[in-house]
Amino acid sequence: MYVKNILARKGHDVISISPDSTMLETAKVLRENKIGAILACDEGGKMCGVISERDIVIAIAKLGGDVLDKKVGDFMTTGVYTCTAEDSIKQVMEVMTSRRIRHLPVVGDDGNIVGMISIGDVVKERMSETEAEAEALKAYIAT
Repeated sequence: MYVKNILARKGHDVISISPDSTMLETAKVLRENKIGAILACDEGGKMCGVISERDIVIAIAKLGGDVLDKKVGDFMTTGVYTCTAEDSIKQVMEVMTSRRIRHLPVVGDDGNIVGMISIGDVVKERMSETEAEAEALKAYIAT
């Protein structure tokens, strides 16, 4: 199984914000879209970084509630790890586990963002794959 299988199921929609957006605006977008992380992209659509719910909570814990009026660009993670649609679920799981990452942008051949996957998406896909393998083995044994 590959990342492209996840994207085929969940779609290629990617929600992004400007690095100039406030942390409060970002938190609202995360809540409204029921997502845990969002890409920060410049006006040309180029990814500048990613910010997650966890990043917002850590910033508030360190600096207090005033951080909500500050720009996302001051708190986002830069140097974002990415994957491609051709990467295997195993490869993606290894990166997410070793780097303690819960979201990965998916880039196309041209370097543009074509989707975003979460650890939940990866686990769901892996469980489906495991169930299909188990059913195939049961059918093989029964015949």
